[in-house]
Amino acid sequence: MAPGANAARTEEDEGTTLDLDFAQSVLAGLSAAPKTLEPKWLYDALGAKIFEAICELDTYYPTRMEMSLLAARAPEIAESLGKDLILIEPGSGEGVKVRLLLDALAERVAVYVPVDIAAEQLVFLAQSISAAYPDMLVAPVVADFTGAFVLPSDLPDGERVLFFPGSTIGNFEPDEAIALLARLREESQADDLIIGIDTCKDPERLVAAYDDPVGVTASFNKNLLNRINRELGGTFDLAAFRHEARFNAEKSRVEMHLVSLAEQTVTVLGQPIAFAEGETIHTESSHKYAPEDFQALAVRAGWTPDRYWIDDEGLFSLHVVRA
Repeated sequence: MAPGANAARTEEDEGTTLDLDFAQSVLAGLSAAPKTLEPKWLYDALGAKIFEAICELDTYYPTRMEMSLLAARAPEIAESLGKDLILIEPGSGEGVKVRLLLDALAERVAVYVPVDIAAEQLVFLAQSISAAYPDMLVAPVVADFTGAFVLPSDLPDGERVLFFPGSTIGNFEPDEAIALLARLREESQADDLIIGIDTCKDPERLVAAYDDPVGVTASFNKNLLNRINRELGGTFDLAAFRHEARFNAEKSRVEMHLVSLAEQTVTVLGQPIAFAEGETIHTESSHKYAPEDFQALAVRAGWTPDRYWIDDEGLFSLHVVRA
């Protein structure tokens, strides 16, 4: 899994703010065949909080595996990096994982640049990190990293390191992932990339990670419909849609869908959207890569693989690649 602060906005007559990028993306996706919604829109303030709850679930193994790898390997990662580091984290979230890296790097990070679409969460993270590491400058950027964004212009000279945990790259189609990794390298002028990658494994275990028995992931997925209702005047009845996770073996990915339980029509910004019974909205994909497959993808994006680590069960891998 994963997560438009840079989106164009306009003021509505009632004084509310309409996010034009969100509106255009939703209308285009729901008018397509098959219907889709971009996964980045899942991460409004509430969505971000629900996702953090997902990370605590027993069935959602990626967070535990990556945290374990980072705790064990952060000293080795630190040894491979220089001093006066500029650490840039696209999609920083609550910043739990970056603390493991910051602790290992001791005083070698001059500036930490968290980049996130959830402004409220980003402000809290910046304050928390500043308090925990008072000798380090924290320069938050409220932005959607899936599009072009601008880093602070006054960053000092130093080795630039991208930190991209959570297997977020799996949310993108392979060609999109290559383009994103290439753009992040170019825009940030990064020298190194530290990235977490979820591996392909038993489909039953994969699906369980995205369709927990408690229903937290279902709430996360359906919250996107709530957001459309709230921000775009949508008329979605959440009870008329069911969350479904499925494994697509051909594309080596888990997909999240919202399934219409009946023939129905909803409106978004006054535009009618018809659904057949059983028709789905594809809201997120999470591609899974063997270590060598990710390394090949990284090479196509202009990175040179350096080293990687994988847990004993082969569930998750952590990579360092160089520009």
